[in-house]
Amino acid sequence: MSMPAKTVVFLMGPTSSGKTALAINISKHIKTRLISVDSALIYKGMDIGTAKPDAQTLKAYPHQLINICTPEQTYSAHDFAKDARAQIIQAFANGELPILVGGTSFYFNALEYGLSKLPESTAESRQKFQQLLQEKGATALHQDLAKIDQKAANRIHPNDSQRITRALEVFAISGKTLSELQGNKQSALEFGIKKIVLMPPRSQLHENIKNRFNSMLENGFLAEVQALKQNPNLHENLPAIRCVGYRQAWQYLDGKIDKQTMIETAIIKTRQLCKRQSTWLKTETDALILQSPDTKQALDFVQSI
Repeated sequence: MSMPAKTVVFLMGPTSSGKTALAINISKHIKTRLISVDSALIYKGMDIGTAKPDAQTLKAYPHQLINICTPEQTYSAHDFAKDARAQIIQAFANGELPILVGGTSFYFNALEYGLSKLPESTAESRQKFQQLLQEKGATALHQDLAKIDQKAANRIHPNDSQRITRALEVFAISGKTLSELQGNKQSALEFGIKKIVLMPPRSQLHENIKNRFNSMLENGFLAEVQALKQNPNLHENLPAIRCVGYRQAWQYLDGKIDKQTMIETAIIKTRQLCKRQSTWLKTETDALILQSPDTKQALDFVQSI
């Protein structure tokens, strides 16, 4: 099949909606480059709990931007936008259609609408604010942020330690608040975008989420988290360990909660993530909305320029 020139496909959907399967099915009919848009799949050694495609699938249908970081490394939306743009340009050079597939809204937004030019993190500043987080906790740091940047504090949840520490770090490095610096955005893309949103009924998503988490447990998820706990550089407040499911498993293995609480909380937190993703996706009015992964409809839409 022919493909549209210089067009990027955003294949979006909430967790457990079947995005990966649809992307692979499209790849069976058209020459593609699959680019992951998922803030959890970037981490090496976090396979079961992130529902990462298995090694056999990745060999047959490679996904770019998977397994590019260790769990202790930081990876920002700026990093993603830069890396994804490089992958898109490579796709065009190879005569491939770039399909960006995932559910991480701030990665998609970084590509489409751009990010402010914020000061780069340094190893020293990251260490400083991680230490402050360990000592004071996210809620206290959120109160510190409110004193210097009330606008940012209103936007950022008191438990969102990653964004809180980043806002404080920006102020410490530049002397300017995050809100002051966020007025100058530059999009990372100069190409056309076609959007496909996979949105099954909520009841089906909830059932998929429950079944998938139980399947993860059967396939060795707790052993995976136990292996992560052997790394002395990892702790509960790192972005990687704050991924849904991992935090609850970490707390269970630390003896803070029992197994049934872990299971129930992980499923509830995943459903809450699903709801947030669904709310964001409802604003995508110019997209093809699919309740089920219809490959023919998706292909027809991609080629209808």
